[in-house]
Amino acid sequence: MAILKIVKYGEESLRQKSKEITKISKKIKVLAHDMIDTMYANNGVGLAAPQVGENIRMFVIDVSLDNEPFNPIVFINPKIIKKEGATHEKEGCLSFPNAFVDVRRYSYIKVKATDLNGKPFIIEAKDGSLLARAIQHEYDHLDGILFIDHTRNIFEAIKVLEENNLPKIQEDKLLDEKELEELLALNKAENNDQQ
Repeated sequence: MAILKIVKYGEESLRQKSKEITKISKKIKVLAHDMIDTMYANNGVGLAAPQVGENIRMFVIDVSLDNEPFNPIVFINPKIIKKEGATHEKEGCLSFPNAFVDVRRYSYIKVKATDLNGKPFIIEAKDGSLLARAIQHEYDHLDGILFIDHTRNIFEAIKVLEENNLPKIQEDKLLDEKELEELLALNKAENNDQQ
């Protein structure tokens, strides 16, 4: 297996929409295994094909903890079929070395995908878990959306990119996520009521 070069923020290919995979060829299988090796070599929890210069709809994730055996999951042509709730957390990305910003995500998602053997599967991830956030993060890559586009604080994002010598934020790409912000405000109010 090979460790692949990770495309860094600023390269145009990260903003392109990826193509569906029509056949799970030997080349696709080798790429998936190389992506898993590359993810582990870089201490990542996920890696999307566009991050290694392949604009196809595939990503890999492994959210197992240090004391657990590796458990990589390959997602081919994934579709998020349900999403609800809201959460926020600091997130980073292998294409943005050392840059972490607070981003909005759905706290529950249900995703349908195909594995390397061509078998369809469904995964539910809830409670704002690392798996739920990682799936959304990698899924976004397939549509040319980056985690920085979900930032809750543009000033924080600008500062973090600057400190890490990364290109400036693309303000036209920022997502207007009023619904998620409203849900987060509601969560906060509910938590305050319970105290």
